[in-house]
Amino acid sequence: MNVNSLDSLETRIGEWRAAVLRGRAVDEGDADELEAHLREQVADLETAGLSGDEAFLIAVRRLGQVDQLTAEFAREHGDRLWKQLSLTRQDDTRQPSLLVMLGFAFAAAVILQVARVIAESTDGTFTWFIRDTSIFVLPVLAAYFAFSKRMPWRRVVALAAVVAALAIAVNLYPFVEGASTDLLVSIHLPIALWFAVGAAYVGGELRSSARRMDFLRFTGEWAIYYTLIALGGAVLVSLTLLVLTPISPEATDVVSRWIVPSGAAGAVIVAAWLVEAKKSIIENLAPVLTAIFTPLFAIMLVVSAVAYTVSGVWRDFDRELLAGFDLLLLVVVALVVYGISARDATKRPERKGTGMMDVIRLCAVVVAVILDALVLASMFARVGELGFTANRVAALGLNIILIVNLIGTAWLLVRQMAGRAPTVRLERWQTGYLPVFAAWVVFVVLALPPIFGFA
Repeated sequence: MNVNSLDSLETRIGEWRAAVLRGRAVDEGDADELEAHLREQVADLETAGLSGDEAFLIAVRRLGQVDQLTAEFAREHGDRLWKQLSLTRQDDTRQPSLLVMLGFAFAAAVILQVARVIAESTDGTFTWFIRDTSIFVLPVLAAYFAFSKRMPWRRVVALAAVVAALAIAVNLYPFVEGASTDLLVSIHLPIALWFAVGAAYVGGELRSSARRMDFLRFTGEWAIYYTLIALGGAVLVSLTLLVLTPISPEATDVVSRWIVPSGAAGAVIVAAWLVEAKKSIIENLAPVLTAIFTPLFAIMLVVSAVAYTVSGVWRDFDRELLAGFDLLLLVVVALVVYGISARDATKRPERKGTGMMDVIRLCAVVVAVILDALVLASMFARVGELGFTANRVAALGLNIILIVNLIGTAWLLVRQMAGRAPTVRLERWQTGYLPVFAAWVVFVVLALPPIFGFA
């Protein structure tokens, strides 16, 4: 593109931005993100061979007129702005009724119990049942979203085929009794299926960064609701047993075999329904939870990094400690993502200066990078001394993926704090990284067992 064409394009974008800002529902902060979306469209079209003016006109037509544009912006950001933008929300989904939700929850509970009964009669160790528990529940949740999001049948069939292939593969594998690869599959299979749930949640629109962010936000909110349901259920079960045990000693067996598993399976669907039904409530919790836990985790990370570096204990990380650190690093990534989600999208971003929470978040990420580097150093040393095992390969791959993600996150946070990059860049980095995590999980589930002889 020559200089004149570039000036013309910038002029047109400036005029478009001015037209957007003339609407009362959009402020400078919204306009920044809307402009970022427009520039992405223009860049894609120019790559396809169009001129700057042609690309601009088509991009604007794709986004729509000013009022339609702000409505689309609100929809694409997962309803975060509907309370602030006084628009009639045009949603392409529907909230299933209570009866529909209960039907899916009942189906999940029945499938789980049928599998348990079969396991009791065929395998007293429940080995395959424990490994396959997520297969009995999460595909039902995916079906629930395929129904509620009106997912096209072609995509439903494709997703069902992927899930079926995954389930068949792990159950045909001839695992050695007590094999570490069997344990790895048991841990990673639910994660792989959760990505399948995500595909259904976004209606098969896997390339949409905004819809991926919606799913990340849903995941955090679902975890909150499921935890609350689990805590309430634990209290209910405890009181029930307290009342029934004196008059019916067999009540404990009935509750542990029938009530608790069925409730845990059904709650997966109930929690998802509550997230969609109560978005306005959970959105108020997001900034509170982020503000509370991000500083606490930052302090804990700093203390841990200093203690492990000074003491030299990091040279002898055992398996349990490595798993704990991996979980900690994933929590840091989740806090960053949830912090982005909790931002007030209508507030104009600062061009200079930074907020305290941004500084704390950056500190947590930087220290997490240092800890991950210590973990990797320990793991490479152990591999050099003892060689590769399935567990070491799985852990090593995850930590390499995490440190790349954290380094990229730290860089974008610095640029954001310096006013050189909008928040949407950090969002796209995290949502664009989801396929990397998904690919690694599938690799661990399907490839590692045969590579290491199912041992």
